[in-house]
Amino acid sequence: MKSISSSPAKAILFGEHFVVYGVKAILAAIDKRITVTTTKTDDDKVTIRSTIARSSIPISTQYEKTKEVFRPFFYIAKKTIQKHSFKGGLDITIDSHVPSGVGLGSSSACCVAASSSIMGLFGNNFPDEILKMAIDAERTIFKETSGADCTVCTFGGLIEYDKKNGYKRLDVKPKFHLVIANSKISHSTDAVVSKVKKFKEKSDVFSNLCAQESELVEMAIKSLKENELVSLGKLMSQNQNYLEQIGVSNEKLGSMIKLANSTSFGSKITGAGDGGCIIALADESNLNKTMDVFSNKNYECFSVKIDTTGLQHKIES
Repeated sequence: MKSISSSPAKAILFGEHFVVYGVKAILAAIDKRITVTTTKTDDDKVTIRSTIARSSIPISTQYEKTKEVFRPFFYIAKKTIQKHSFKGGLDITIDSHVPSGVGLGSSSACCVAASSSIMGLFGNNFPDEILKMAIDAERTIFKETSGADCTVCTFGGLIEYDKKNGYKRLDVKPKFHLVIANSKISHSTDAVVSKVKKFKEKSDVFSNLCAQESELVEMAIKSLKENELVSLGKLMSQNQNYLEQIGVSNEKLGSMIKLANSTSFGSKITGAGDGGCIIALADESNLNKTMDVFSNKNYECFSVKIDTTGLQHKIES
């Protein structure tokens, strides 16, 4: 018997970094997915397979002692095995169509899909329990994660999220595309978050930027609900300006933003910044033009729509 789950990746439309300090963020699930397949085995090991790595880990191992790349999956597996007093092992296969380490939530999507796949093998398909397990698993490598990424990867669509009130689904039927372009600059999320924290502590302008971002997010929610793409694009570009002020952009990202703004409604960094991807807002009228400006400069780029389905699970014999 196979337990198969797939989860969408995500893009942060507004509020990254500021969300850490209580500002609301807007996140979107995108139609690039990660699929995890789990089967039971007769041995006492958890075997994890992906396109980049493979490992068989004895169940007796402490999850803290495992390599970081395997740690969330082993954590979920061990917790589930112990809960159900299962005497065998598990074989876990990860199939990803999401670039890793570029701000698209690949780790969150992996944790959600793995939680659903592993827990679903034992009959647990309750979304709230799956989400909690996924967040706990992601915290084995990213201790300060807010849980917002895992939330949108679980439920799909568009959500607003803040640390005090949690998440709320946005009742929106998206009519836009996002063009995602990869800078191919690697970055460390923890390092960038630390950089922003130091900026906050040393600068008097950060609190003002938080207040401006809060106002901007409320305007963005209104534009999303009304499908006003011109105003939404302008707000994305303004958000990018705030991100540049807190120091998470760089020369290459800036040149990519300029390129995107020549054809799209607006663009910004998505995720931690200092590398990774940018997103550009488009519809049928300017999608191909926006794709072309990046392709002509040999940037890796692709277009996505908003995934409204969220987590999917099935059992195959």
